[in-house]
Amino acid sequence: MQFKIGERAVYPAHGVGIIKEVETQTFEGEEYQFYVLKILDNGMTIRVPIQNADAIGMRNVISVEHVEKVYEVLRDRKTPTDNQTWNRRYREYMQRIKTGDPLEIGKVLRDLALMKQEKSLSFGERKMFDQAMTLLKQELSCARGVEESVIEDEIDAIFAKPEGEDDEGPVKKKKKKK
Repeated sequence: MQFKIGERAVYPAHGVGIIKEVETQTFEGEEYQFYVLKILDNGMTIRVPIQNADAIGMRNVISVEHVEKVYEVLRDRKTPTDNQTWNRRYREYMQRIKTGDPLEIGKVLRDLALMKQEKSLSFGERKMFDQAMTLLKQELSCARGVEESVIEDEIDAIFAKPEGEDDEGPVKKKKKKK
């Protein structure tokens, strides 16, 4: 896959970046070309060898048509949450995030958001939740051409508890004594 200067591309586990330039460097007498990718979220610069870009998993931002598939994953409540020990779950979720696939990242976000409704997340799980949220917000906002805050509000709405419910279920209103 070829990228042009100024194009947006996704680098797995780091998110959306902009191709700033294509540079040539010489190592041991051989010339190599690199994409210089500036990550939008944190300004980090990554040099990706052009010949390895596909193998690394660098890809275009998803199309608008695929955005709804990500939302379907987030809304899915039929898939049972993972009951593995936290460290196995953590490893599995990190593997999913590292793929850079928005559907896999969506599954991680969904599972952690549902788990968060039932109990407090560990420090590592909260960090992973934040990372998954950031990666999805970036890519979905780029795909749809909207601000990240719009995407975050939509995702928050998906996981909001129905009005009139607390952590124990439906809230029973107490009658006031006269």
